[in-house]
Amino acid sequence: MTWALPLTDLELSEEDITAFLGVLESGWLTMGPRTREFEVVFAEGFGVPHAVAVSSGTAALHLAMLAAGLGEGDEVLVPAMTFVAGAAAVRYTGARPVLVDSVGPEDPNLDPIQAERLVGPRTRAVLATHWLGYACDLEALERLCREHGLLLIEDCAHSITARDRAGRLTGTVGLAGCFSFFSKKQLAVGEGGMILTADEALAAKARSLRSHAMTSMTWDRHRGHAESYDVVDVGFNFRLDEPRASLGLSRLPRLDADVARRREQVRRYRSLLSGADGVTIPWSDEDVERGSHFGFAILLDTPEDRDRIARELDSRGIQTTRYPALTALSGYGDHPPCPQAEALAARHLLLPLSSNYGEAEVDLVLSHLTKLLAAGAAGPA
Repeated sequence: MTWALPLTDLELSEEDITAFLGVLESGWLTMGPRTREFEVVFAEGFGVPHAVAVSSGTAALHLAMLAAGLGEGDEVLVPAMTFVAGAAAVRYTGARPVLVDSVGPEDPNLDPIQAERLVGPRTRAVLATHWLGYACDLEALERLCREHGLLLIEDCAHSITARDRAGRLTGTVGLAGCFSFFSKKQLAVGEGGMILTADEALAAKARSLRSHAMTSMTWDRHRGHAESYDVVDVGFNFRLDEPRASLGLSRLPRLDADVARRREQVRRYRSLLSGADGVTIPWSDEDVERGSHFGFAILLDTPEDRDRIARELDSRGIQTTRYPALTALSGYGDHPPCPQAEALAARHLLLPLSSNYGEAEVDLVLSHLTKLLAAGAAGPA
């Protein structure tokens, strides 16, 4: 399929290409000095002491949970309306994900009230996932975790630069914040992730586990700082490589401007769809100003309306997507129903949004969408 307008787009600047080529010319491609520099700059930008670069956002979640001590017999509260990576990371540790329903159409994120009802004797942590770049209710989840002695881990795969209602950057509130640099994300390097934490022991454990729990790295031995190594645990090959770290360093200074362009598109979508029959838009105008806008979602009145609109937009070259609720996935079918999340999954549709788009792209989507909404409202001729 050749899209007239893809769901999102990625452009590499001349600076990005130069930075990437510089790594190739250096002859050192595996984790080394640029990766360390990326960690330092990233941590400084968030005002957090430690950042650990890894191979993906999923790896970040996995290692953060392991380093926090989660394991066999534990349970972790996880939102039902999200991508599967968070729940899978819980299972990698041997713990069990417990799926939590969404607040509702006004806020598809995890519902703190239902989360508290699901706390049991085995519950050890809450995974606060900031879906589509909108912060969940971190203040309520902090209270929940304090009252029950739980760990709070943030899934910030969609929410880099987003803030909660108290003005705090997502990823800086819980024990650890886990970020993704996948190609569709706001800070895209292809593949990659980062763990942010103020906990020195957690950072040290994650650094060890990301590279086979070895006591020295290849870069250390290359520089003559170590002759050999020991292996002190069962670790993984979750390293970030130098080319991707160089892209991260090159693109990071443009991140705020890129998110600002996404926010402008979201404002335009919301303004021009305001009052449209058959469409509900989650979150508020205030939430828009705090969000980082990985995706823009609308809710159609019925699943049939959603499917019709999706098919028609796709046939016109306008790419859309949607997320299934985790309870709809075969690997999670044994979990109790989550009615709000399931209803939202059946009705929502993500429209094109990208740092490289502007008014023209939004208007192209809306020119088709408004006609399709009107045709649906009119019913069959």
